[in-house]
Amino acid sequence: MKIHHIPCLQDNYAYLIIDDVTKEAAVVDPVEPEKVIQAAGEHGASIKLVLTTHYHWDHAGGNEKIKQLIPGIKVYGGSIDNVKGCTAQVGNGDRVALGEDTSILALHTPCHTKGHISYYVTTVEGNDPAVFTGDTLFIAGCGKFFEGTAEQMYQSLCVTLGSLPKPTKVYCGHEYTVKNLQFALTVEPDNAKIQQKLSWAQNQQQKGHPTIPSTIEEELQTNPFMRADLPEVQERVGCNSPVEALRTIRQQKDNWRG
Repeated sequence: MKIHHIPCLQDNYAYLIIDDVTKEAAVVDPVEPEKVIQAAGEHGASIKLVLTTHYHWDHAGGNEKIKQLIPGIKVYGGSIDNVKGCTAQVGNGDRVALGEDTSILALHTPCHTKGHISYYVTTVEGNDPAVFTGDTLFIAGCGKFFEGTAEQMYQSLCVTLGSLPKPTKVYCGHEYTVKNLQFALTVEPDNAKIQQKLSWAQNQQQKGHPTIPSTIEEELQTNPFMRADLPEVQERVGCNSPVEALRTIRQQKDNWRG
């Protein structure tokens, strides 16, 4: 399995997932279909599936166009998210096969939208795990609570995604990493892992390189929203429960002008 990121719009990412055996491909959130199709051609891949994380236009807005450009393509989206152009709905625990050696598991990760889906992708043997988290989990951050609660985001981030194998690579929907890490330092100013990753991310940004992917392990070390379980983080934000800490950190981030 090969994964290629495709910058779209101002700061979005679409992703191309290619099955090694068959060169069949899935694309995640192809908001600019022509770019995705060109990338597939450059890698000798044939696009068969669209995996839509949620219905917002900057993620689902290319679905109708890619259906015109690739007749018969399957477009997957969350069963309660009203995804534009969707031809096949998925819910938590549903599996989709890609080619001969790639397995895709749908994970319901609501809060940013009610029906948001993250896609956990591995080889059939369970190797090379990766998760495509849309606007639920960002590198060192999380999405705004547009349609859900802190309880839901806690479940999505800390339980559903946080329980994935630690080496799982995290591919999110936007390039927000530097700002997220700068904010993370306001929550944990003495966290050396955050300091180190911010320095690295700033260097990547200066070179015009992506800061993606991260890993679940790195997020558990540097992402304040996924660290809301920790007593020291709760103490820093004046809370005594993980959900309250996560809610408070999100409110602080919403009001932060870094």
